[in-house]
Formats: sequence, C-alpha cells, structure tokens
Amino acid sequence: MRIGVPKEIKNHEYRVGLVPASVRELVAHGHEVVVQHSAGLGIGMSDADYEAVGATVLPDAQSVFDQAEMIVKVKEPQAVERAMLKEHHVLFTYLHLAPDPDQTRELVDSGACCIAYETVTDDRGHLPLLAPMSEVAGRLSIQAAAHSLEKSKGGSGVLLGGVPGVRPGHVMIIGGGVVGLNAAQMAVGLGAQVTVLDRDLDVLRRLDLHFDSRIHTMYSTADSIDRNLQTADAVIGGVLVAGAAAPKLVTREMLRHMQPGSVVVDVAIDQGGCFETSKPTTHADPIYIVDGIVHYCVANMPGAVPRTSTFALNNATLPFTLALADKGAVAAMKEDGHLLNGLNVNKGKITCEEVAEALDYDYVPALETL
Repeated sequence: MRIGVPKEIKNHEYRVGLVPASVRELVAHGHEVVVQHSAGLGIGMSDADYEAVGATVLPDAQSVFDQAEMIVKVKEPQAVERAMLKEHHVLFTYLHLAPDPDQTRELVDSGACCIAYETVTDDRGHLPLLAPMSEVAGRLSIQAAAHSLEKSKGGSGVLLGGVPGVRPGHVMIIGGGVVGLNAAQMAVGLGAQVTVLDRDLDVLRRLDLHFDSRIHTMYSTADSIDRNLQTADAVIGGVLVAGAAAPKLVTREMLRHMQPGSVVVDVAIDQGGCFETSKPTTHADPIYIVDGIVHYCVANMPGAVPRTSTFALNNATLPFTLALADKGAVAAMKEDGHLLNGLNVNKGKITCEEVAEALDYDYVPALETL
C-alpha cells in the first residue's frame, strides 16, 4: 500500500502523522510512504530524515493525496484537504465530527473511508489512540491555566502553588479520566489545592488512592459543580462521551458565581466543549473573557508541544496503521472490532451512532458498509 503523510495546516499545528521510525516500519513491511516536503520540521525531522528510512518526499499536499491510498494525519482534514479526498482513500486521523457539521458533510460527500483515532477502542473499553493526547492535554491544561491566571492575561493574579504564608490556588477538575488524572498530577506537583469531580465512584476511589488523599474527590452533580466553582481559581473541563458532543456541565449562570479573573480551560473543546460559554480558539489567539472569566479553549492543545505529542501518538497508532496497510482497510476492520469502532464515515454513510445522533444523519452500522 502507498501511505501519504501531508503537512498539517491547522493554526499552529506542528505535529505530523508519521515519524521516521514509523515510516521505517511500514517500509520494512513492503509499503511505500510519500511525505509532503517539510511535514516533519515542526518536530525537528527533516526531509532527509524521512528519505533515509525509505520515504519519498513530494512537493505539496495535492501530490501526496494524488499518489496515496491511505492518508495518515493528526488533525481533522481542513476544507482544502477535504476537497482532495476521493472514494478510494482511507483517512486515518482525529476527526471529532459530532460538533463539526461542515467537515462531516464533506467527508460524506467524498465517499472516502474515514477512521477516527478517537473512537478506536480496546479490550478494556478504553480509547487507546485518544489516551496519549489526553495525557498531554491534561498536563498542558495546568500550564495554560497558570499562565492565564497572570494579571497581564486578564487573570486574577493568583499563583497556583502559592508561597509560604499565602494560600495556594484552587484547581477544580471536572472529569476524572485520563485528562483529569494528568491535570491533577501537574496541579498537585505545583502545590495547588485540587478537587476532582466525577460520576463514577470507582474512578473517585482510584484517584483518592493514587494521590494518597492529597486531593479532594467529589461526586459530580450540578450542585457540587456550582459550589466548587465559587472557590475555584482554575477549572479544567475534561469530560468525554466517546464520539459524541461533550455535555454542557457548566452553564453561563454558574459561571457568574466564579470570582472575577478565574480561568476555565476546556480540554473537551474538540468535542464541542463542556462549558456553555466555550468556543474554539487557536494557539495564535488562545483566550477570551466572558463575564470576567478567562476562557482558554484551544482545539489542538497538544500541538503546542509537537515533538512529545507526535512520538506519543505514533507509539499508539503504529500497530493500527500497520494493520490497515498489511491487510487492507476492509480486512483489518473485519478482523478487529476495536479498529472497526473507529470507522466514522464510509461510502457516504455515517457509521458512528453518536455522530449520526448529534448531526441528525441516518446511522448505518459500520460492518454493513464494508
């Protein structure tokens, strides 16, 4: 199979779909890899690095799409990229379709086979291709919150770790999954007071044991969220419903109960966000203020640390990329139900039930489209 790696073009997105080591594995399996010129520069990898492991470097994205059977990316294809997709293509990348009707419509129109990293599952019921970026985003969320709390950014001027004689900041984390755990680790490391809210008691028990009671855990209800907002200096939104739009757990009315200059970081913004007042922002212009509250809602947070993010992502995606290339997409998905769960759009049909429900499409079971 010929695999294509275009350069990412989303605002301040420096990650790349395949690192040279992954290309080397694919070439060793007998596949061809074409990479767009300078696609790896954001992670410190030159065209020569790719050529050294057997890739062919092409001058532009159009050349990559024209020659490749499978396109491996990081972020959802932008409009100009979606126009290059054809029926014969297999697209393997993050999609986050539920809050994105334009992308969904154009992927449907393309007829391509579109497999989303974020809905591939594993035997434990986890999302193995979303996990590494959730780890990165969870850790970055605390850095973003600390920076946004600075007075020059519109924040309240609170140092999350405090100093001797001055109380530390209060970090409230909604959702105790991968994002929440990693955000809590960073916040605890800074010396902040940390409260994690979740609706799964087993998750709360694990967090309590993991942190040896250095954090507070609370069952998540509208009331517990509202009460904690009143004392929180920073709120991290890390809730996830696989494939679906994120639930709006913090209303604008609740937001008005927060102290002026407090910060919300919506890590769920890729799926529409869990704050009613959230809207996607970019690394170029990451924050805005609503009712005195600073909002950080960058939709590709891990792109800020592309080298770490890309290598972490490739560690998770490479086995699936190899399976798709070695066996062909249809055979690979028929053989592996977890990979089949990643199929969101195929032959003009929506094959992810949550996306179909969110965007009012007819749902067609993935297996029926293969």
